[in-house]
Amino acid sequence: MIEYEKFQKALKHLEVQYQNHTHLGEDQPPLIIEGIGESVIQRFETCYDCMWKVLKRYLIEELGLPEVPNSPKPILRIAYENDLFASDLSQWLAYADARTSTAHDYSGEKAADALELMDGFVDDAIGLYQTMSGETWE
Repeated sequence: MIEYEKFQKALKHLEVQYQNHTHLGEDQPPLIIEGIGESVIQRFETCYDCMWKVLKRYLIEELGLPEVPNSPKPILRIAYENDLFASDLSQWLAYADARTSTAHDYSGEKAADALELMDGFVDDAIGLYQTMSGETWE
């Protein structure tokens, strides 16, 4: 049985913090804006990691695929081939690249690039959660 709770919790935390980030006024001190942005990136990293690991289990346990790699990008390709995504594979690969780059770049430029993807990622991750779990997102 696949447990979706960690993915769901990580996604909810990302969703809330991303909403906080998008509703920040420009009158906020730069340190506050930067700190909330960094929190969104941290929550994205956690959510992404939970997502691909649950997706791997789904491919094995629900779709019965015998051999599934232990790496995000091949898993994303297999999921796309099995019609689990509403958006294009290139978008999911962009999320994978953003996850990799935020883990290895501390200049802030990659974080800003990742933040630009968050609206799409949150929507796509919610769609994937609903597809895999059969539950409606609340």
